Amino acid sequence: MRNPIGGHVPVAGGLAKVGLGHARALEAETVQVFVANPRGWATPPGNPAQDELFRSECAADSVPAYVHAPYLINFGSHTEATVERSVVSLRHSLRRAREIGALGVVVHTGSATGGRAREEALAQVRTHMLPLLDELTHDDDPFLLLESTAGQGSSLCSRTWDFGPYFEALDSHPKLGICLDTCHIYAAGHDLTGPAGMRQTLDLLVDTVGEGRLKLVHANDSKDVVGAHKDRHENIGAGHIGAEPFRELFRHPATEGVPLIIETPGGKDGHAADVARLKELRGTAAV
Repeated sequence: MRNPIGGHVPVAGGLAKVGLGHARALEAETVQVFVANPRGWATPPGNPAQDELFRSECAADSVPAYVHAPYLINFGSHTEATVERSVVSLRHSLRRAREIGALGVVVHTGSATGGRAREEALAQVRTHMLPLLDELTHDDDPFLLLESTAGQGSSLCSRTWDFGPYFEALDSHPKLGICLDTCHIYAAGHDLTGPAGMRQTLDLLVDTVGEGRLKLVHANDSKDVVGAHKDRHENIGAGHIGAEPFRELFRHPATEGVPLIIETPGGKDGHAADVARLKELRGTAAV
């Protein structure tokens, strides 16, 4: 399958029991989960029985799985406690991802807080994140997937070219990849609309980090206009991006084999409709 399509699924009540049940209701071909409270620092051990069931069922159904790390993580923070907690939290997400057979861990690229220069914050990213990448020595360890933000505040990475210095800070580590969020990149200023908007944006991304680094797409429309720097997701085709750029996304060489995960409004019914819409666009893109 060129591009498996799925969504972020709830797991309260059981990673496999609830998460994969929800995925089947969406007719999802790929899934993303949290393995900890996304708005906290707790690092729960997980349930070994549910872990194994999740791993085995995903493998049996050829469903690639991904973990989204907690939102509080910020390796560019000027607060030492935040950086220390970020290390513990991301290490936990990477370990749990391996335990459940996930292919990648998505982490937000963070911001340079405290009024510091971007270069200083990136040096801190190198000091604390690179050792975590070096710990990924097993064949079944996940990739660490950097997700840019919508460009709010002192964001370290929002435009495609911002990935360049971030990758340089991490020595373009072989376990480093990108999760491209279409709403974020649009809100940051890349106009994905029009006949060449998506193609040009993906071309810029490849020019910046090289081929093969794009590992996952968060497929979300946007409630706000291009360059608004607002992270407000909308259902596919119902926002300012519209449906056509997603069809163009399926046609770009950089997205070959890359799964799409929706993080859109509307609950189970809305998510199922978005998965179906993307599958329709995928089908017509091949024509």
